[in-house]
Amino acid sequence: MTSTLSTSVGTPLARLEGPEKVSGRARYAADHPVDGLAHAWIVLSPVARGRLTAVRGEAIWHGNAPGLADADDPELAVFQSDRISYRGQPIALVVADTLEEARERARSLWLDIDEEPHEAELRTDHPEIYTPETVNPGFPSESTTGDVDSALAGAAVTVDVTYTTPALHNNPMEPHATIARWDGDDLTLYDSNQHPSGVAATVGQLFGLQPDRVHVITEHVGGGFGSKGTARPNAVLAAMAARVTGRPVKVVLPRQAMFSMVGHRTPTVQRIRLGAGRDGVLTAIDHLAFGQTSRLFEFAEQTAVVTRSMYSTPNRRTGHRLLRLDMPTPRWMRAPGEAPGMVALECALDELATDLEIDPVELRLRNIPDTPEYADCLLAGAERFGWSGRDPRPGVRRDGDWLVGTGMAGATYPAMVQPSTARVRQLDDGGYEVAIGATDLGTGARTILTQIAADALSAEPGRVRIRIGDSTLPQASVAGGSSGSASWGWAVTGACRALLASGAPEAFFDSTELVEQQKQDGKHAFGAHFAEVRVDTVTGEIRVSRLFGMYAAGRILNPRTARAQFLGGMIMGMGMALHEEGVLDPALATWINHDLAEYHIPTHADIESIDAAWIDAPDESLNPMGSKGIGEIGIVGSPAAILNALHHATGLRIRDLPARLDKLLPHLPI
Repeated sequence: MTSTLSTSVGTPLARLEGPEKVSGRARYAADHPVDGLAHAWIVLSPVARGRLTAVRGEAIWHGNAPGLADADDPELAVFQSDRISYRGQPIALVVADTLEEARERARSLWLDIDEEPHEAELRTDHPEIYTPETVNPGFPSESTTGDVDSALAGAAVTVDVTYTTPALHNNPMEPHATIARWDGDDLTLYDSNQHPSGVAATVGQLFGLQPDRVHVITEHVGGGFGSKGTARPNAVLAAMAARVTGRPVKVVLPRQAMFSMVGHRTPTVQRIRLGAGRDGVLTAIDHLAFGQTSRLFEFAEQTAVVTRSMYSTPNRRTGHRLLRLDMPTPRWMRAPGEAPGMVALECALDELATDLEIDPVELRLRNIPDTPEYADCLLAGAERFGWSGRDPRPGVRRDGDWLVGTGMAGATYPAMVQPSTARVRQLDDGGYEVAIGATDLGTGARTILTQIAADALSAEPGRVRIRIGDSTLPQASVAGGSSGSASWGWAVTGACRALLASGAPEAFFDSTELVEQQKQDGKHAFGAHFAEVRVDTVTGEIRVSRLFGMYAAGRILNPRTARAQFLGGMIMGMGMALHEEGVLDPALATWINHDLAEYHIPTHADIESIDAAWIDAPDESLNPMGSKGIGEIGIVGSPAAILNALHHATGLRIRDLPARLDKLLPHLPI
């Protein structure tokens, strides 16, 4: 691959859609004006397991719903069976002229349900625990090199700890929403998702339509974090209701339904064992992760996969165990696998560093494989944060009633590229139209693709007009896996170069063949997180006074949007460490804090000093821009850095996330 001379890429161009968003003119899925629109309200199952035998009242349910074709995802087979598989599953739909009328009529329905006993708790000793064949997105569930048990038995120093993480919920600002309209046998969906062409194909299959008969419009998306990566039941329900009623129908999930219908991060129980010599060199790693899935659909989070490559050791074993429960199906959530997996790995390494009295940065430097970018992040990050001279003793630094500590953790995320297609046209006014069926989740994709196209065309960004968010445009990969810009940018670059080379008014580029020839194994972005934490010994209050991330993620395409992505991930990691938890009521098989009043996330008041920086490390073997994904690496290491800082401040190890004050207060010195 050859690079282009960058003039726009690398500059902090402001978001092109910013004025539309701040003025309220940006149209999200539920905002599109459609004549004759009806509103629908979803009736959710009040029980976790059983059979729905009758619905008394006017509603669409399995007793009168039209049939759907077989679905690859059983959760999309709405109203095709009387089975209830989890509390909060859609079991009926009421359609009315107004949202208020639909909601009130839904509340007045009588449901006849034969309830059955259920199980909702993840237990590592459950007799039905099993080993899945693969974990997301297709990794072998198990891996072994060397003789782990012998190496652990003979190690000079060992760590054997268990970390648990709770269920976490994506909760994008814009809830899942769809407006569906039929024009004969053609279906139009205004839908909030991360993959318009994928949603068109899935919904088309369910209704017996070719993908080109389904038009999915995804103009603006208010976040997704993985939960909108595939078609969800709201899109199917809207299309079904519009077919039954003969009029356009809008379905918007209330916040409570976002906790059951669209996926979540599975709770995990992770036992991790480390063996090392007195010099800190690892001789063995054993990482076993337990997670849960639903009875409807197997989703196995790849929690321990990151441990297979992060550090060198001759003896390594990783594995995953799964339990089917009468609960909603876990699905993608920002950095699936890596986010919870690195909590256990990086906190266990900190425990090893404490036992060996070796600096945590130095311990990692002694064990990293041939990945100089990671070493650069560790060293540059430590210098920028002011790590040198740190007193390693925990619980000794005070500021009045506050205990103060610092901690760090490493981070990595795979650098991936997926096949995509783009089209570019020369316009009569001397500008260019670039079209690709990508999605901007609020990450700045429109802006970045404009910069990439401008450089490839040797044009000013103002001469480039980007069309995205539409399934009828050239097909693009999903906005997920930190692969969006790397994948779409390759296709856009190729189309722009083809246009200039051919002299034609229009050119296409499909990267599929080149991507399939490329060896992506082992390519990663890296990072190092550093945190300062303060703990009030009187109240147990925990404050993150400083949080810093240093990254090596290829060429940074836009410093402004990149920094926003890094900081957003780090803040989400703070939530994972200190705030977020789906609190399970096993008797009801539901998370009782299923709204944003009680599901706690970091707010402005929680964020004090936070910053990110990066090392310029272009990798043009991955794509013509030399870029790597940055959307997820920010969350991967920041929770562990905060937990490690919390230990340094207090001397207490919190291995059961989140680290709330009630877990600290009984043990704090006064």
